[in-house]
Amino acid sequence: MDHPPEPGPIAEPTPPKHLSNPDLYVLSAATAVVTANAYYIHPIIAVVADDFGISHAMIGMVPAFNQIALALGILLLLPLGDWVSNRRLTGIFVAAQFLSVAVMAFAQDYWLFVTGSTVLGFFTIAPYLLPTYVSKRVGARELGKATAIITTGIIAGILLARAGAGVMGQYFGWRSVYFVAAALMLAVSVALPLIMEKRDSGTVAAPGQSYAGLLLSIGPIIRQNPEILLSGTIQALGFGIFLSIWMGLGLHLTSPEMGYGVDVVGYLALFAIFNLFTTPRLGAWADRVGPRRARLVVASTQLFGVALLFFFGGSLWLLMIPIVIMNVGGPLIDICNRMTFLNKAPEIRTRLMTVYIVMMFIGGGAASWAGTTAYDLAGWHGNAILALCMSVCLWTLSFLSVRGTKKGARA
Repeated sequence: MDHPPEPGPIAEPTPPKHLSNPDLYVLSAATAVVTANAYYIHPIIAVVADDFGISHAMIGMVPAFNQIALALGILLLLPLGDWVSNRRLTGIFVAAQFLSVAVMAFAQDYWLFVTGSTVLGFFTIAPYLLPTYVSKRVGARELGKATAIITTGIIAGILLARAGAGVMGQYFGWRSVYFVAAALMLAVSVALPLIMEKRDSGTVAAPGQSYAGLLLSIGPIIRQNPEILLSGTIQALGFGIFLSIWMGLGLHLTSPEMGYGVDVVGYLALFAIFNLFTTPRLGAWADRVGPRRARLVVASTQLFGVALLFFFGGSLWLLMIPIVIMNVGGPLIDICNRMTFLNKAPEIRTRLMTVYIVMMFIGGGAASWAGTTAYDLAGWHGNAILALCMSVCLWTLSFLSVRGTKKGARA
């Protein structure tokens, strides 16, 4: 009598692909393109307002609604990264961004332009999904470096968006900016799904878990990881400082008082090129000294730079000093914040990132509108005072974080 063959050994699941430096830089470049869309408006904000015939305070609705919609999209869509293939999600979100940018390029009505920008914000998820994807595919000792490389892509996207939009807006009109952006998004929507790994380890939902259950699970995760609220608040302030200042600069430098074109705003943004070299190195430094200590050091430096804005606003050349300081410090604060939670269990990292990014963009949306309103009410000095108040709050929270960590270590 023949016996049935004994079952062979169960195949172990293939471990996730370990990302090499070239892999990280390819993903970083894609991140740059998908990030840039939210920042094209910065240098051209004045000419867009003039073209649609609206006030400076009203044009602030464009970045404000974009950031708030992004926070809502992060809340509703980013948690799916712990449940659905990151590759599939990224392809869907990037395609939606392409369509939104195309609407902005062709919009003849201000409210249609606002709608396109708002929908664009809702689907700008890929830049915040990719760091979690990367964190699952690098060693713990490489987390700061890998996060810094992806963050460098975000920096490059912001840099190219602001510098490129300023020059193109000056010489070819502001709509040319969004035509080029749409072409870049079309290319990325085709290429990015090919770059990412097809099988997405660690993104399988718990048995019987629904989408609503996935969202509701965020609450218990916050209770178990309360520091995410501190890191999110610090980033909300840091991002708010960045957006409020650049909203103000776009209006201030093109005002009759200063008399520059929007191309000059773009040229000023080129100082962020230093970040492409400093951020990976500073990310490795944060690995050595720890994210909380590094964050306090950088927050102190940034506070000094923001304070200079009030006194240097009348000179384009002097403004370069605080702008360089802020350009170097801002991304590193973000990296340090992320390092405080991207070392947690892989299956909850996307939801922790959701909390962090939602807080970040609520702060950024509020500060965008506050920045243009402060400029409308009190000019450049009003804008600088708003940024200084936020910077003091950021430094205070960074200090309390370090102090709390030391007390916890002694307990």
